Amino acid sequence: MDTTDFTIETALEAAISLTQVLAARRHRRKVMGQDVLVPGQLGEALHLPRIIRRLQSKQIRQRDLGLEDFQSLWPTLSASTRDKVRQNLGWYDPSKLDWDDKRSNRRPLPGAED
Repeated sequence: MDTTDFTIETALEAAISLTQVLAARRHRRKVMGQDVLVPGQLGEALHLPRIIRRLQSKQIRQRDLGLEDFQSLWPTLSASTRDKVRQNLGWYDPSKLDWDDKRSNRRPLPGAED
C-alpha cells in the first residue's frame, strides 16, 4: 500500500494494528539476575498513541495531522512489519493470489492494496 492511498479511516485501522504487532514483540531483560520477557515498547517510541489520538480526534485539523504523521511513519517500517499489519487487518494484493483463491476475482476495499 502506498502512503498516498491511506485515508483517515484506513490509517487509523493500520495504526491500531501496528500497535498490536509491535506490542507482541518480546525482549529478554535481566532483572535481579533473572531473565524476564518484557513487551516491546517501539510503539510508544514511534508516538503511535499520539497518532491514534489524532486520527480519532473530532477536529479535522488534528485528524489531518495524524494522517500526515502516519503517512510519514509507514514507509520507515520494515517490509515484514508492514506485511504483519496487512495480514492482521485482512488486506491483500489480488494480483498475488492463486487462481483458485476465491478472493482473486474480487477487489479489496479502496486503499487496501499495495
